[in-house]
Amino acid sequence: MALETRRLGRTGSEVTILGYGAMELRGQPRGPAIRDEDAGRILNAVLDGGIDLIDTSIDYGRSEELIGRYLSGRRDEYFLASKCGCPRSSLPGDPVPAPHDYRPSNVRAGVEQSLRRLRTDRLDLVQVHMSPSRAQLEADGTVGTLEDLRDEGKLRFIGMSGTLPNLPDHLAMGVFDVLQIPYSLVQRDHEDLITQAAEQGAGTLIRGGAARGAPAEDKDWQRGPIGVDVEVARGRWEQAGAEELLDGMSRMELVIRFTLSHPGLSSAIVGTASFEHLTQNLAIAEKGPLPADLYELAKERFPGPEHREEHLEEHRAEHREESGRTT
Repeated sequence: MALETRRLGRTGSEVTILGYGAMELRGQPRGPAIRDEDAGRILNAVLDGGIDLIDTSIDYGRSEELIGRYLSGRRDEYFLASKCGCPRSSLPGDPVPAPHDYRPSNVRAGVEQSLRRLRTDRLDLVQVHMSPSRAQLEADGTVGTLEDLRDEGKLRFIGMSGTLPNLPDHLAMGVFDVLQIPYSLVQRDHEDLITQAAEQGAGTLIRGGAARGAPAEDKDWQRGPIGVDVEVARGRWEQAGAEELLDGMSRMELVIRFTLSHPGLSSAIVGTASFEHLTQNLAIAEKGPLPADLYELAKERFPGPEHREEHLEEHRAEHREESGRTT
């Protein structure tokens, strides 16, 4: 069975509902140890499994370099997304979170560095990283720089990796072809903003849709989703009686298929350096969204966007953590 595809908003591109996030290929010290040849096998298995969207970033260590090394010969088989505003190099002793710079010189140099590392002549999508405010974007001329790079043929579409509290302003700007937004069963705060983005014609890439694997039986809440304290996330799971919703599914099947059920979703980006987890994720995604009645029941049980004012500190923590972990 092939993966379902959806239109990535006004880009007109068709992408699989499961995308691959390459953060886990960044290497140590911030990621798992992985040999180059194993990273190459994972990347080729992603394409062989039917996934046609890969999301990476300058911030993801050696990720861009590995994609260029092992997938440049298959460049026409996938939609390639990266990010801008990131520091173009980092050392183990550098501060975390690493400061981002959205001014023209850094944005342009970052995009050109990504092109070299990825061994490609164009990026399908460049996303502004770390959800800066509208005021900062306008002061730094970030969007204008990206538009210039688009006109030069170095990128095709402009995106934002956005989150509260700045995401509503990003939507109001009306300039982003694609929004990358966090969402999962245990982190529903942005649910209505995903809908709004889709209604405006933007493509939506969902990050965190597997809740960082936290509910999986083999991880069992050893860590929580990015920006959510593990005990808070586990508490939401237990208070919702999530185990009662499984009906033969694994925990991760429930979590991933819940994410895929959002009608405004274009693709859910899920990353792994494990062949076993990649195989499992593909099998889950092939089943598609949850049955409509189960999706609605799950939404009744888990706190939704109406509670997001209670979670503002989580969003601040997400900004801090993502600067170091990056998404």
